[in-house]
Amino acid sequence: MSHSNKLVILDRDGVINYDSDEYVKTTDEWIPLPGSIEALGKLTKAGYKIAIATNQSGIARGYFSLETLNNMHKKMVDLATEVGAKIDYIAFCPHGPDDHCDCRKPLPGLIHQIEQALDFSAADCFMVGDSLRDLQAGQAAGLKAALVLTGKGQKTLDKSQGLENVAVFNDLNDFVDHLLN
Repeated sequence: MSHSNKLVILDRDGVINYDSDEYVKTTDEWIPLPGSIEALGKLTKAGYKIAIATNQSGIARGYFSLETLNNMHKKMVDLATEVGAKIDYIAFCPHGPDDHCDCRKPLPGLIHQIEQALDFSAADCFMVGDSLRDLQAGQAAGLKAALVLTGKGQKTLDKSQGLENVAVFNDLNDFVDHLLN
């Protein structure tokens, strides 16, 4: 398994696209946050691999289908491709909170899936999220945690629990600019 810290793992909703308390249920509802797609382009051009780790319990809850999720991800990948970004892997947990899976964040199963798929150790890389469970999943797998204040990020910061050793950024673009400078 190759190892370098040139991998960034991102949560999806609230980091790359607008989040919704009612769930992002359709491709039309999947709307990128300002600057987020461009930030992915900067990462790729700087030699970083990009992976996404996202809880999508809306599938278990019957709010949308796997086909719809795949279409949302196709939209995200197409937008990323237009700016020269490559999303190397998308890992998602389709389960509900009571399914006792090992992939629902804050458990680190999605990160292990990404490591296996890319044959790449994520240790010491960054996990970027807007909720505490994103950061905890990353920390459980030996990653550094970065909180963005988009999505639920400001609420997470206001609660201020579990944020020792967590870097805080305004949004994904702010994180990327700090990482690359």
